[in-house]
This record gives sequence, structure tokens and C-alpha cells, in this order.
Amino acid sequence: MVEQFAAGDYDVVVVGAGHAGCEAALATARMGQKTLLITISIDMVAFMPCNPSIGGPAKGVVVREIDALGGEMGVNIDKTYIQMRMLNIGKGPAVRALRAQADKEAYARTMRQTIENQENLDLRQGIVSDLIVEDGQCRGVITETGAVFRSQAVILTVGTAARGEIIIGDLKYSSGPNNSQAATELTKNLAEKYGFDIVRFKTGTPPRVAKDSVDYDQTSIQPGDEAPHHFSFLSDDEDYLPADEQIPCWLTYTNEGTHEIIRENLDRAPMFTGIVDGVGARYCPSIEDKIVRFADKDKHQLFLEPEGRYTNEIYVQGLSTSMPEEVQEAMIHSIKGLENARIMRDGYAIEYDVVRPNQLKVTFETKHIDNLYTAGQTNGTSGYEEAAGQGLYAGINAALKIQSKDPFIIGRDEGYIGVMVDDLVTKGTTEPYRLLTSRAEYRLLLRHDNADLRLTEYGRQLGLVTDERYQRYLFEQNAVMSELNRLQTTRLKPTADLQAYLEDKGSARLKDGILAADLLKRPELKIADILKFAPSDTDYPHEVWDQVEIQVKYAGYIEKAQRNVDKLHRMESKVIPEDIDWEAIEGIATEARQRLAEIGPRTLAQASRVSGVNPADISILAVYLQSGKVKRVENI
Repeated sequence: MVEQFAAGDYDVVVVGAGHAGCEAALATARMGQKTLLITISIDMVAFMPCNPSIGGPAKGVVVREIDALGGEMGVNIDKTYIQMRMLNIGKGPAVRALRAQADKEAYARTMRQTIENQENLDLRQGIVSDLIVEDGQCRGVITETGAVFRSQAVILTVGTAARGEIIIGDLKYSSGPNNSQAATELTKNLAEKYGFDIVRFKTGTPPRVAKDSVDYDQTSIQPGDEAPHHFSFLSDDEDYLPADEQIPCWLTYTNEGTHEIIRENLDRAPMFTGIVDGVGARYCPSIEDKIVRFADKDKHQLFLEPEGRYTNEIYVQGLSTSMPEEVQEAMIHSIKGLENARIMRDGYAIEYDVVRPNQLKVTFETKHIDNLYTAGQTNGTSGYEEAAGQGLYAGINAALKIQSKDPFIIGRDEGYIGVMVDDLVTKGTTEPYRLLTSRAEYRLLLRHDNADLRLTEYGRQLGLVTDERYQRYLFEQNAVMSELNRLQTTRLKPTADLQAYLEDKGSARLKDGILAADLLKRPELKIADILKFAPSDTDYPHEVWDQVEIQVKYAGYIEKAQRNVDKLHRMESKVIPEDIDWEAIEGIATEARQRLAEIGPRTLAQASRVSGVNPADISILAVYLQSGKVKRVENI
């Protein structure tokens, strides 16, 4: 047995330096807590083992929310992207999504520099094998070398390193992502020593091919946007990469030949031969899974994504696989543009341990052990953005508890992070959880463009938003309100110039004067059109005008969504005592009683979202709470 020794005292120890761990550690350090970030390999801080990109539908909004709260992911990707595109630009603002191709090496290096330069934060290499638990409270961690780090709180963000196993064909071996070392003891101890319910999930990656072996003439170019976009509120338009300096992606497709190769080798596919035990992601399936599940499809999209500005590797997005190496080679060579491609890295599946998230409080503190928090893929999610959002959230709440302050809870109407947290702790997940716009019932209120307006005040109160950032936020907020008021009080007369302009735009002529804001509501007109006839005295940045246009054009829909939010808040205000005796409530169905006792919802609204609980159960619970005669469990 390795001899243990005292290695240091901290307020917070964060285990794992992936995207969740980085945000958690930065948050606690910036909130004044002495923090240790310990990771298996310092060389893999903020590493991207899967696709080299940040953002996309729902995910991009999460990055904006992280930025609004004072997190780092948005700042970091704005420093290191090689391409930027706004997706769904032809659709409504609720589904528009910013996506950046990252330079993977630059992204990781820049984040590591930020961490190393952060006050109150130490970065250390090591493998945590166990916790220090005293009187039901987590008081630190123990590494495989016997180092004992004591702390007031521990945040686990172990990701796919948690008893990770890589699978390629018939080969299965212990490994973390990208052939890094696995953490084999920590989650084993969580299950065997501390009684946590641990399950196995699976994810995977596609092969990487050499960019100089691709025939790009057989593919379609996917360039970056010329108009400037940013994930961080602090980024300036003048720093945006011109389109000709961005690196394009390329689009190609599988074909019937590809599909036939896969079908002929399904008896060698690990996910069908029983080698794979873990549950895979429904919304990011392997190519062999796609061929079986969507047998009617004659082709599937593949995006060729550069992994950086100075690397030869191309990530074949959409071709995730754990097929044997020679089958992967045949699949690649059957695809247009990749007939002569050289594989640089094989695709693989990776299985790993997950702490079932219904064992967490809404703050991400575990119910089993006080002062122990989990975040990221450890909670059963997939995606860098989901992980980073959880890490920031867990870090904030760990720091607040140490400071004896109230927890920080983001409502479902306030952010996609709030939607994700509520989904995980209320419903749990039986497969890798991915954020989708469809998960958010108030998505018109949770847009890419208004993340700052929604969450910056919270970040300021938490001490994570700097003075500079806050002043810029106040300027934009005041500018939007000023211009909205001006357009709502400025009346335009039906002059000859305006009538001619409207006709040219295919818009109906005016019969009388009209408020500028009402004219802007016409779908064929943009804010730039209105400003020609109702000019502003101030040259505001385009973000101000974008916000003004959205708030005017979608005012009716936004007001309707807000009324639904008001109803939610009335239910959220009905708090359920933490020590309520669920067995004492008569009339609730047995399944509902069991699920409510397991989840322990904080409010009536959260109780209504627990699976297995129907409206009749909620009505009974509401009446019971209203009676004021709530029976409580002793010594909870």
C-alpha cells in the first residue's frame, strides 16, 4: 500500500481539467477560493478529443451564457478559431446558432495559459483514486501516489477517463480519451465505498485523414462568414478574421458502396457483437448505427473539418465508428474525395463511468456526500459546451456554499444551462444527454443574441464579471432601451420618398403616418430600412441594432412566452420542504411517490417535471402543501 502524505490544503479541489474542470476551477478561483485543479495529464488541459468545434444549435447559446456569467469558453474560442459561421440565419432568432471551428492545439494551449496565470489557482498533474469523507462530508482527495489534498469542497469532472476503455474492432483496452491514461479507481470507489449508482455510457470519434490526401474537387466548400460574429461579449469586430483568412470545411457524403461495406461487416462491429456494454448517444450515433437505424437513407452527410491551422489532420465529422481498422480504411476509400485518403488516426469508441444525475441536488452537490459536486460527462452529458456550462455552475455553487451564501439556480426560463441542470437532476438520463433547442419550452426567450441581457447581472453579483465587462453591458442595455423608446415614439409620414422606398421593397404603401416601430414589424423590412427614414444620433454597434430589431419584430411572441413564464414562476414559488415525508401524502400514485422521494424536487414546478408524476398527483401535492400541515421526516 502506498504511504500517504499531506500535500496541501485548499478551499476547492477540482478533479479533471477538461472543459468542465477548467470552468469550475476558474470560477472558484475568481470567486476568491484557493483552488487546486488536478488532472491526469497537464498536456491535455482543455483538450478536444472529438470534433474540433465549439457551438451549434443550443450549444452555441450555452457558450454565450457561460460568457455572460464570466466564464472562459467564449473568450478562449474567440482567440483560437479558424472559422466562424452563424447557422440557421434564414430562420427565426430562437434557432440561430453560432459555430466555430477551433484550432485544437491553440485552444488547449490558450486555456492552459489562462489557468496558469489565474490567481488562487494551482494546476497539478496526478491521478485521484479516492475521496476523504468525514461525517458524511467530502474533505479532500487522495491520489494514486499517496498525496492527500484536503479541502472544503471537491468537484469531480473526470469525463471519459473514468474507467475508460477504448474499442476498435475486437480490441478493447483501458484508456482515457486519445490514448491517455484512464482513472481506474475513483468511480470504482464511488460505487463500492460510497454507494453511488454508476452506469456505463459510450461515445466515439471518426477517423482522421491527412488533408493533403483529400481530393477537394469532389467535395463542396463550406466557407466561414464575412460578417463578424463572436461568442464573447468582450470581442471586437475589428479582431474578426477576414473570410479569406479563415479555413474552410468541406462537404461530402457516404454512398451505397459505403453502406454495403458496413452491412457486410456488421458481424465485426463491436456495438453489435456485444463488446460494447455502454449506452451510446441517440443524437450522435456511429455510422454503423445510422446504416442499421436509417436503412432507407441512400447517403449521409460528412463534413471534413480541419483540426487546426498548422496540422495535417482532417476530422471526418459524421463517420464516428469503432469498426476494425481495415474496415474503416475501406469505408474511407469508398467516399467521394477520400478515395486516396490516408488515415492518420483510427476512429474508436470509448466506454466510461457516469454518476447517475438523479443523485444530485439542483446545485450539483451530491445527495450522498455533502460538499461533493460532479459536472460534465461525469453527469451523463455529451459535448464540450454542456460540460463547460456544468463546470461553471458547479464551481459557482461550491464557492457559494463555502462562503455560506445562498445557492445559484438558473431557471428554465433564464438559460439553456438551467434547462440542462433541471433535466439532469429532475429526469435523469439513460443515455448521453445532449442539449437541443426542443428541450427548452421558452426558447424564444433563450436566444444567442440576448444571453448578456439575461445573465450578466448574475455574473456581476457573483463577482465573475469585471468592471470593464459590466460597463459595456450597461452601455448596450441602455442603448437598446433608448432606441426602442425612440422608435416607439417616432411617427413617420407617408412622404413620396418613403412610399417609393416601400414599393421598391415590395411593402404596402402607407395610408397615414405610422410609428417607426410598427413599420419595422413588417417582415420584409429590416432595421437598416427604418433607419434611413428615422436615423439615430448615435452610431451604435450592430449588436444593438440586432437586439432592437428582434425585440420589435417578435414582441407579440416574446410577450406570450413571458406570460407562460409568469405561470411557471407561480409554481416555482411553492417550495417543497427538503425533509417532507412523501409517504404521509394520501392519494398520490405509488410510482409518483417513489419518483418524488428519489428526486426530492425543490418546488411544485420541478415536481411536475418528474417522469412518472401526472397532473392529478401534482394537484394533490399542491393542496397538501397549501394546507400547511406538512409532515416531515425526522433526522433526514
